[in-house]
This record gives sequence, structure tokens and C-alpha cells, in this order.
Amino acid sequence: MVLFPLFLLQFPSLLLLSSAVYALPTEYFINCGSKANVTVSGRNFVGDLNSGSFSVGLSPTVSDTNSSTNTSLYHTARIFTKPSSYEFDIINNGIYYVRIHLFPFISLGTNLADALFDVSASNFSLLSNFGVKNTSNSPQIKEYLLTINQTKFSIQFTPRRKSFAFVSAIEVFLVPDPDFVVDNETEVTPGGEGGNFSGLRSQVLRTIHRVNVGGTQHNDTLWRNWIPDDQYLLSEGSARTCVPYEGTLAYNVNGANNYSASDLVYKTCKELNLNHSGGSESSSNITWRFDVSKGTRHLVRLHFCDVVVLTAYAIQFNLYIYSKFSQKIDPYLLNDTLAAPFYWDFVVDSDDSGFMNISVGPRQDSANKTAFLNGLEILEFMKESSFIPSEGKKSVHVIVGTLCGVAFVFILVALFWLALRRKKAKNADGVGALRVLHGKGSPYRKGTANASPVRNLNLKLKMPLHEILEATHNFDTKLLIGEGGFGKVYKGTLRNGMKVAVKRSDPKHGQGLPEFETEVLVLSKIRHRHLVSLIGYCQESSEMILVYEFMEKGTLRDHLYDSNVSSETAPKRFKLSWKQRLEICIGSAKGLHYLHTCSHGGIIHRDVKPTNILLNEHYVAKVADFGLSRSGPPDPEDFSVGIKGSFGYLDPEYFRSLQFTDKSDVYSFGVVLLEVLCARPAIINSTKREEVNLAEWGMFWQTKGQIERVIDPLLVGEINADSLRKFAETAEKCLKSNGADRPTMLDVLWDLEYALQLQQTAMHKEPREDTTSNALLELPPPTIWSLPSDSIPNWEHDHVPMRWDDGPDSTESGVFSQLRVDGAR
Repeated sequence: MVLFPLFLLQFPSLLLLSSAVYALPTEYFINCGSKANVTVSGRNFVGDLNSGSFSVGLSPTVSDTNSSTNTSLYHTARIFTKPSSYEFDIINNGIYYVRIHLFPFISLGTNLADALFDVSASNFSLLSNFGVKNTSNSPQIKEYLLTINQTKFSIQFTPRRKSFAFVSAIEVFLVPDPDFVVDNETEVTPGGEGGNFSGLRSQVLRTIHRVNVGGTQHNDTLWRNWIPDDQYLLSEGSARTCVPYEGTLAYNVNGANNYSASDLVYKTCKELNLNHSGGSESSSNITWRFDVSKGTRHLVRLHFCDVVVLTAYAIQFNLYIYSKFSQKIDPYLLNDTLAAPFYWDFVVDSDDSGFMNISVGPRQDSANKTAFLNGLEILEFMKESSFIPSEGKKSVHVIVGTLCGVAFVFILVALFWLALRRKKAKNADGVGALRVLHGKGSPYRKGTANASPVRNLNLKLKMPLHEILEATHNFDTKLLIGEGGFGKVYKGTLRNGMKVAVKRSDPKHGQGLPEFETEVLVLSKIRHRHLVSLIGYCQESSEMILVYEFMEKGTLRDHLYDSNVSSETAPKRFKLSWKQRLEICIGSAKGLHYLHTCSHGGIIHRDVKPTNILLNEHYVAKVADFGLSRSGPPDPEDFSVGIKGSFGYLDPEYFRSLQFTDKSDVYSFGVVLLEVLCARPAIINSTKREEVNLAEWGMFWQTKGQIERVIDPLLVGEINADSLRKFAETAEKCLKSNGADRPTMLDVLWDLEYALQLQQTAMHKEPREDTTSNALLELPPPTIWSLPSDSIPNWEHDHVPMRWDDGPDSTESGVFSQLRVDGAR
């Protein structure tokens, strides 16, 4: 919280000097949809058709031909019929105010009040499904407070389906005070408990209340609108309005400066009305009630200045939040300076009532048994838009028709050949490794290097670039162990000896900031034994780097058939027994099941394939690469822009609906099961049409009852017939063309466990026993087979003592004990 910083007392002259260099901002103030500049309250709003250091995509503009408002700022607007954004060059990093002005009018048959849209910035949702239903002559102004630490900042406007978005004016300006918000504050729960909240500066805050207690409505020097408090008082008789202070306020003494609030806030207040009758306990306090969002965090800033007693050390009183949390307020705690403004910040969690009570009351140990409040602000924490930054919800009037059978295969073959040709062309260009220079970044495309940084996740995962360069010997090519859609992967060793895999973004590979942020956000919020662990991330000098636990045995693909990796350190193929393959599939299924059912809204991986299943030294499988993942239930209006995922693994239903579901992951996993069984890629170049696509080829032999004809030659004679039958049936169910007909990952996990039990039971039979599959079926069924469906163990955290739970990873991974080492912050 902000109260009496000690260095302010030690260096008052320095503080006064520093306040003198504060200057009101001059940019950005944008008059949207106009060429004309407009001056409003000392701000010069520049027409966005004359943009210089900011830009906006091509989009129509409209003007108010009926002049429904006297304010010239709202005579024009810019409208968006597709996802668009304003992008601003940021010279000085720091805390910014962002205001979005919205004034609906009718122009040439277009009624701006009919708009329905979303607004986002810094991967936070500012407005969701927002419609301006305004019949008055007052604009709606949405104000936000956020930190910008990059050279580019953009505000995205996304129309809802069959609608449009618009904006009348925009403000984006730096707050003159660099310590306007500090990172750590006291957190208050509805039950009255107090704790510590860290990471406040990484949040986006929306102003919902700004109240001048005991004063009048006005705009301050930062053009913030303060309104009187009378409508919020629970009992009008409990407070009286103080006589406005006429002296000079002592700013920069107790932590508040000229930009914390205006003179009109600190010179006025309401104090306890000692003559108020009623005798109830509540009559001894002044209480204000504010409407707030339910179950949401808020930053509550309370402004104080003793213009009541004006006698040093003569007053202390209590502040109450929800009547349960109390804080002693002492205007003279550290000095005897009179009329010295200060403020307290709290992070307050709202309950389910929809309102928040703030009270002040007297203390028995105070010489003057009164209490007062000068001003109050409540800012709501904005929610992250998603694990994946919004690409816009695009109106789709003509959806791709049903693709199945020969048409589906044709598309896959065509795309495969296109990718192959592009890859050859790329290799012919001789693209080399990226430059590695201390303090200089790689030549990233626009929108990647200068994009907003990943927000501070408060998990101490952020790592400095110099440590990563040290760990990988400046990305030595001898340490290259892989390459994928995000970039190249290197083996590294941290200072404490820990082996890590370092994935370095390369824009030539297609994935960039959205995938990078998604990976960090997903892996920092979930944990499971069969999901790869994120050690840290780095975003410095145009670099985007992810650091994972090192998986000694590489990818599952490396052990099934030849990999494209051409590195001396790449793992060599080792014959995986059928039992090992089943256990790897079971571990992968556990990881995917956890993703689909975890408490963070359910996560769809969207890129399940053998290269994204990694094996540690004990061949324990862990699902990796969450750059394309998405959380929450599918939105029927949220259509993917561009093809996501990998060809050969894509759900055929996706081509019809352009939507991923958890059953899309199940389909992809079905392809993985066939790869494990047949040891061949999902797509191959073949003159025989039926062999091109593994899913179709495998199911062709499965329907003929001859799946054993296409299994990996290394497995011939090793697989029990019933285990093979169960495994193939499981893959067949996963590959159903309709998602509704496919099993859940829990069902798949059940079937794979049973296939393993069948294999192990067959291996334990004596040589004299009948070796036919029918004889195996006569044996008592394995224990897992006899479990009823509602008795299936909960694998979410993998605490059930299954066969994989007795290894070295069954307890807390050593990976997580290293999160604070090597300068990670």
C-alpha cells in the first residue's frame, strides 16, 4: 500500500525537485474518423486521418450530420466491420491511462447504437459483447489504468457476428508519476482477512467509481471526472460536510502528489456527525455503499487529508471494508506536517452481494473522536481475454462445406505437397541460424518483437537472457536437438547443473507472440506428471524463449520412425516394446484427460501428435507444446482464422465447423495410436491413394479385421492378439468422423489400461498354457475391467497408485524446486 514512504521524509528537497519536472502529457488524444483537430479541456485531439506516430487500419468513417451534440469531438466516429486496431508508438514506458469515448448517433442510415462488439488490449478484455444504448447527449467514457513496457501498444476492436464496432475518441497517455501504482498491496477478502497481493502493475484496471467526498463534481489535471458522494451514503445524517480548506496543501510529504487527486478532493471531506442520533452501532460510523461486480478483484484507493482537526497528533480513526476488515488511519504517523495529503490502496475481493461497503469510524484512543474521508476510487480488475490472444471473432456467412471421403483425402494430399514444396524452397534459400548477439535481437517481423510483454505471472518464471545464453553457449548449433512450429530447440545447462530444453522463437517458423504467451499462461497455471514442466521464459531484446525440463529420450516420434532432426545430440531410435508403447500412450492420455477436465475451464491442446509427446529418462510420457491450446468451452461464434493444428491429425469435423473441441484432441490422439502401432507418419507420399493418410489406411485394415498386417515389424510376434484387438478398437473409436461418436479421453484411458492388462496377463502365462486369444479370454478379467464406470480413479493429479506412480516423479518434481534459482525472477 502507499503510505508515508520513508525516503520522502529523508529527501524532501529531491522530491520537490522531481515533482517540478512532471509535465502533463500531450499524446495520444485521437479524434476518431476525422481530419480535424479538436481542443477539449486543454487536450488537443488529433484527427486520426492525419495519423503519424499512431496508425489505424483501413475502415470507414461516419459523421453526425444532425449535430446531436454540441461537443465537436463527438461529431465523427470510426466504424469497424471486421477485427481492427489502433497501434501507438510508445516512447516512455510506464503507467498509462487509456480512455475510450463512445457516442452513438445516426448517420446516413447507420445507427451507432446498434453496434455490438468487443475491445481488448494487452491481452485483456476491456469490453465484452458491448452495446451502446444511449439516448442522452452524454458520451460513454471507459477509463483504464495499465502498464506499458513495450514500444508498441494496440487497442483491438472486434465486431460481434452480424454487427460492427465503433469509437468516437481515444486517449492513451502516460501518468506523470512513475509510482502511481506499486506492485504489492494488502488484499482484503469479504470475510475480513488481510493478506498480500503481488503483481498489481501487471493488471489492467477499469475505473468504476471516482468520488469526491464532501465536494463537487469536477475534472482534475489528468482529466479524471470526480462526482459527489451523496448518492452512496447509507445514512445521510451520519456525516456532515466540512468547510473547504483555504490554505496550501503539503504535497509530496505523505506520499500523495499533485496527480494523486486534485486540490478540490483533498480540501473537502465529510466527517462524522457527532450530533447524529439513533443509538445504533452503525450511527457511530459513516458508511458508503458502492455497486461492484460480483466475485471480482478491485483496487480501492482512499484519499485522506486532515482539514478537520488541523492539530498534529490529535486524531486517529479506523477505516473499515465490509465492516470486518479494519485499518488504523493516522495522518500524523511519521511527521507533524499539517494538511498533508496521503492515500491508502487495498486490493479488495468482492462477494456475491454486488456491492461493497466502505466505512470510517472513531477510535477510543484518539484525542478527537471523529473520522473523515476526502475521496475514494474503485477500479475493477479486467479479465484476461483468453489463453490465446484474441484474433477476432469473424462473421462467417459461408462455412466450408462438408469434407469427407475422397475430397478430404484430396485436400490433405494437396496441402502435404504444398508444404513439401515450400520446405524444399526454404532449404534452397539456405536459411541459417538466427544471429545471437548480447543486447541485440533477431530480425522479428512487425508485431512480434515489439508486442506487449507477457504479464507478470508472479511465479518467478521470468529468466534473464544472459543466463539462457550462458546455458546454451550462445545457442551453439552443436546443442540443437529439435525444430518445430515455434522455432529451434537447444539443450542447455543452468548454473545449478540442471538440464533444460530451450525453445527459441523464429518468425520464419510461423508461430510467434500469441503462441508464446499461450504457452506461458497455460503451463504456469497447470501441473501434472504427464505434462511437460515450464522452468522459465524470457522476453528480452526481441527474443521470445521458453525453458522446459529436459526430456532425455526426446519425442515419441524419434522412437517410432526416422526423425527430421539432424543433430549429433538427437536421441537415437530405441526399440520400444509393446508394453512400453502402451504405457506411453496411457501417460499421454492421462495428461490430455487432465487438460480437458482441469479446474481452469478445460483446455483443448489442438496439436496432439508424436512430436509433442516427450519421454524422460524412464520413458515416462509428457504432453508438450501448448502454443495452440485454448481454454474454456467452445464459443459458437468463435471461428478459427487460418488452419490450426497439423495436417494428418486434424479432426474432419473441424473442416466443417472451423471449431476445435476436446473431441478434436481425441481424434488426433487416435492418429497417434496408429503411429505407435504402425510406426509410420500420419501422411506419406505414396502412389496408392489409400496409403497416403494413416487414419484411412489403418481403418481400412481394421474394418477388414486384418490390422496385424500393418503393424510395426519390430512388434511382430510380441503383441497379444486380444491386446492388439482392444488397442485397434480404441483407435477406431477415436477416429469416428463425428465428434459426438468419439469417446472422452477418460474412456480412451480406460481402454488403454485394459489393453495393457491383457498384454501383461498374456506375458505371465506359462508355456504349457494355450496361447490362443480365446484361451486368454477364459481367464478371470483383470481388476480394472471389473470396475464400474463410476468407480474409475481420478487421474487429474495422478495421485492414484497406478504403475507409473512409483517412479521418481511421483512426488513433487525436482523441476519445480528450481523455479527460484539462477536469477529467475
